[in-house]
Amino acid sequence: MQHVISYSLSPFEQRAFPYYFRKGIPNVLRRTRQSFLRVMPPFVVFYLIYTWGTQEFQRSKGKNPAAHENDK
Repeated sequence: MQHVISYSLSPFEQRAFPYYFRKGIPNVLRRTRQSFLRVMPPFVVFYLIYTWGTQEFQRSKGKNPAAHENDK
């Protein structure tokens, strides 16, 4: 192949995680705080609906003890 130029960087000169602790983690915290109010309300609503539905299902499965008072 003619006129093909390729560049490479020695593995000893690379930094696998540059600024990971200095910039990466604070960026994750900042983005989490920014999107918290947009993401959490649907989770809370669906959790409340799920717990209500589970309780209602358990309640509806139970038998009415007053209906079986005279059984022997």
